Amino acid sequence: MADLKDFAEQLVNLTVKEVNELATILKEEYGIEPAAAAVAVAAGGAGGGEEAAEEQTEFDVILKAAGASKLAVVKLVKELTSLGLKDAKELVDNAPRPVKEGVSKDEAEALKTQLEEAGAEVELK
Repeated sequence: MADLKDFAEQLVNLTVKEVNELATILKEEYGIEPAAAAVAVAAGGAGGGEEAAEEQTEFDVILKAAGASKLAVVKLVKELTSLGLKDAKELVDNAPRPVKEGVSKDEAEALKTQLEEAGAEVELK
């Protein structure tokens, strides 16, 4: 039992970069989609007590602008949201728009990092 608590604490304390790496490993080696992994990580950290209740637990990832690499952003939005190419392009063209809503802090930070690396301007609310 103590090992599981240690494991849960390690998951909760992962950095955004480590969450991205974990998502990649889970997807490539075990066939688990990153969204399912984020839900599992969020569920593992739900027992945080009073401090967790005071923090914002759901975030919206808002695409403010596509930036210079619009095509890369459209492809990434398509991949992250499972939208079709036309819908992903429409979302990017009509920025500012939410890419994902009501996601955990870790997932929101990971999405923001990925989108910013592709050249987009992103905001978390």
